[in-house]
Amino acid sequence: MSDERWVFGYGSLMWRPGFAFAEREPATLHGRRRAFCIYSVHHRGTPERPGLVLGLAPGGAVRGMAYRVAEADWPEVYAYLREREQPTETYYETARPVRLASGRRVDALVFLSDPGHAQWAGALSLERQAELIAGARGLSGRNVEYLRDLVEHLREARIRDQAMERLLALVEARELQLAG
Repeated sequence: MSDERWVFGYGSLMWRPGFAFAEREPATLHGRRRAFCIYSVHHRGTPERPGLVLGLAPGGAVRGMAYRVAEADWPEVYAYLREREQPTETYYETARPVRLASGRRVDALVFLSDPGHAQWAGALSLERQAELIAGARGLSGRNVEYLRDLVEHLREARIRDQAMERLLALVEARELQLAG
C-alpha cells in the first residue's frame, strides 16, 4: 500500500473540494453508486419535512474525482473533511481502491453511507425520492437546487448519470405541480 493520501469525491467535493490538493484526476469507485439515500433534516429539509442528500449506496459504480493530498497538508485536510462530511455522522470513512482515469489504482478516503444510521433512507424509488425532494427546504436552501447543482456539474464534467437526470426531471415536474 502506498503512503500517498487520496480523497474520492462523488458530489460537491468534485467541483468544490475546499482543501489544498497536489493532484486531481477523474476516478471511478466500483461497488457503490451515487444515490439520494440520506434523509436531510437540517441542510435540505427539516425534521417535520425531511429532504434527501447524496450518499454512496451499495451496487454499481460511480464516477467522481480523486485528489492527491500532500502529506504536509493531510492533517488540516482530514480535519476539514471530517467537519464537512460528518456533522451528523451519517457516513463512515474508509479507504477504498479507485481507478484513476490514467488507469492507475489508488486507495482513497471515501465517505460511505451508513445504513445503520437513523437518517439512512435506503433504496427509495425515484418517485419517492422526487416526493421528498420537491418542496423540501433547509438551512442551506431548497433541496431541488442541490439536485440541480449536482446534475449541472456532472454534465460539465461530462458525466452522464441517467438516474440523477431522471430524478431531476421528476422533481421539476412535481415542483411545477406544487407551484400551480
